[in-house]
Order: sequence, then C-alpha cells, then structure tokens
Amino acid sequence: MNYRHLGKAGIQVSELSLGSWVTFHTQSGIDSVTAMMSAAYEAGVNFFDNAEGYAHGKSEEIMGAALKKLGWRRGSYLVSTKLYWGLNEGPNEQNTLNRKYLLESIDGSLKRLDLDYVDLLFCHRPDPTTPVEETVWAMHTIIERGKALYWGTSEWEAADILSAIDIAERHHLHKPVVEQPVYNLFQRHRFGPEYERVYRDHGYGATTWSPLASGLLTGKYNQGIPKDSRGAVKGLDWLQKELTDADRLSRVSALEPVARSLGATLAQLSLAWCLQNSLVSTVITGASRVEQVHENMKALDFVDRITPGLMNEIDRIFGTGQ
Repeated sequence: MNYRHLGKAGIQVSELSLGSWVTFHTQSGIDSVTAMMSAAYEAGVNFFDNAEGYAHGKSEEIMGAALKKLGWRRGSYLVSTKLYWGLNEGPNEQNTLNRKYLLESIDGSLKRLDLDYVDLLFCHRPDPTTPVEETVWAMHTIIERGKALYWGTSEWEAADILSAIDIAERHHLHKPVVEQPVYNLFQRHRFGPEYERVYRDHGYGATTWSPLASGLLTGKYNQGIPKDSRGAVKGLDWLQKELTDADRLSRVSALEPVARSLGATLAQLSLAWCLQNSLVSTVITGASRVEQVHENMKALDFVDRITPGLMNEIDRIFGTGQ
C-alpha cells in the first residue's frame, strides 16, 4: 500500500480506502463488516469512511462495533463521518449545516461510532440556506473541542469551497482541507477547470467516492441487475436507471478488452485509473464481501502499468468531457 498526503495537510491516507455507503447494515452485518475491515486493514488501508445519513445512523453503529471488536491502536487508522441530511425531521435537524445541528449531530455520530473523535468531518452537501460563515465557525468549534481533527466538504461547488477557505483564513479559523467528490470514468466534473484553484492553489485534498459508479464499472450489470447486487437493494430504485443505461453499458463492454490486456478485472482497471490523478488523495472503495475487498486491493498492481497510450484508449471509450 502507498500513502498520499491529504492535499497540503500533514495527515496521510492509504491510496485505497474502505467506505460504508449502502453496504454496512443494508447489505452486510457486523460479522461481515468486521471481516471486510480486517482484510482492508491487513492490506494497508488506514482510512474508513462513514456518514450520519448512511443507513440512518446504523452504518456508524456497525463500524463502531467492528472497531471495538478489532481493537486496533487508535493512531493506526482514520475514520471520517459526514453531516447534513440529519436523522430527524425537525426544521433545524435536516438538510442543513446550521450551528445547532452540527454541534449536536457530531455528538450523536461519536456515540454511534464509540469514538472520542473522528479524524475527518465532512459537510455532506452545501447548505444554501445557512451562511457559509456560520458553518465555518461551527466546524472550527468542533475541532477546537477535539471532536474532529480536520474538516472538509463533499460535493460542494468550487466557489463555495473558496468562500469557506477565505472566511477561515480571514478569521484565523480551522479551514476546510479536503473535498469528497464523486469521481469515476463517467463522472469527472469535480476536477474540472473551476476547481484548479481549490486543489492546486489551496492544496485541497480529495477522498473520492463511487469509483466504480455503483458497481456499473465492474461489468456485473451488463446482463441485467443481479438479485444480490446494490441495484436490487430496496430504496435504491433511483440507481436502476443508471445501471441499465444502454450507452453506459456499451462503454463498459468496450473497456473489457483493455482490462484483459493488462490482466486486470474491470474493477481493478477502473480503480487504478482514478489513482492516475495526482490530485486524488485516496479512492474510497466499497464492498459487501471480503472477496471484493481482496480484488479491489489488487488494483494497486496496475497503477504503474497504465501507459499514456492506454489512457488515450480509455478516453476514446469514455470521452474526456465532464
């Protein structure tokens, strides 16, 4: 395993990490989660991603229980969580980044994770109804209270990130240091030209999610939606349109011979492609079985084998647009 700095921050994250979205609680119970986290950790993974909104808090509970069973030294791993969606329907408790919600919700997340602090705390989405200054001050307070070590954004527009950084710098507050953007062969817009200042000028890190486009880039949806797959999970009906899109499926099929030429699976090639981007700090992988963790970790073997010619061939298949 190789490690990369989180942008200009001093902290280092494993190039591949493990996330809990969809799978923890929804597809995998405590025993399976413990086994997957153990397999990832043994492979060198030191970053485990979560969110308050995943499985309505149950994902954090399962990860916390797994960490307790595994008994790892706290300094040897990093945990993140994200706040925005909320677990209750009150006017100040959902779809918000107001100060009250943030200061109360971090306590709930820490209780479910059974941790004294999280290493990274993300604002899961932007909140146009709360002044950015209020959010920045609240996140600064959380860090000052020792409940998080670093904070960042997820799926924020570049202008909003720059605004948050500017406010923090002017008031000498803890500023955001990392974005968690979607990034895969189909979706590259969070690394578009408007983000140049965010990543290069301000040294923002990037913990990217959905590198396999919810499993589409594994090829398992080429013949329809398997019953045991993410696409068949109740409540994720919105995914089915993407997973059955004829144009996307044809591009995945065209990528198969490219992967075979390397001796890689589609998933391994897709993960290795993400790591070609030097602005990526870590690629968050997902899994519902230990075998998938092992397969994903092998993607590291192919990063240095992707030549400029191969990158051009991949761009020919998927295009280079956003």
